Amino acid sequence: MTCRTLLGVARPVGERIVRKTGRAQRVSPDDLALGAAVARAQDGDEAAFTVLYRSVQPGLLGYLRGTVAERAEDVAAAAWREIARELPRFRGDAHGFRGWTAGIARRHARGHLRRRGASPRSAGSPLTPQAGEHIAYTLPGAALSAATAQTLITRLPRAQAEAVLLRHVVRLDEAAVARVMGRPSAVIRVLARRGVRNLARLLGTDDVTHEVARTLGEPR
Repeated sequence: MTCRTLLGVARPVGERIVRKTGRAQRVSPDDLALGAAVARAQDGDEAAFTVLYRSVQPGLLGYLRGTVAERAEDVAAAAWREIARELPRFRGDAHGFRGWTAGIARRHARGHLRRRGASPRSAGSPLTPQAGEHIAYTLPGAALSAATAQTLITRLPRAQAEAVLLRHVVRLDEAAVARVMGRPSAVIRVLARRGVRNLARLLGTDDVTHEVARTLGEPR
């Protein structure tokens, strides 16, 4: 499968184009499988719930690592308890499910930060390096750890960081990110592009979204 680049998302092999409400929409095999799993899980299929969890959890965990740092797994667990409880009420396709779960994760993250008296920016501040500390691991070809990717994200302005995480780690489209963040799509487009451009400067690579998304979504 091709990876994400600074200019957007390349179309994966096997991706299908369908028309929904009169407009073309790309549907990947992964999205088709996720949509089917959601429907089965709503009927009580536990194996299907495992499939949708494995599909969505890496993106949610990557997003949460960039917002609540070391408490990401705890917040994700709380979000999944709500997701499991409310799943029978969900209506939508795979894209809608990713956006719905991201909205739940975001609400739990912000609640956690409020309880701590912190902001999304201060949540990542302990990992923010001093000047010059990032040089060794941001050279082209350098391996990225989840902690390193998280540190790079915390160096962005808060809104840019969240737009990049939702767009390229959770893999939402602009409209879904706009709904989750409560901002116009045009604003999300600008925030995501600026965030990716700033990450590229830090990371020193043209493949910034793939590198950061992959490492933030991997287990530590």
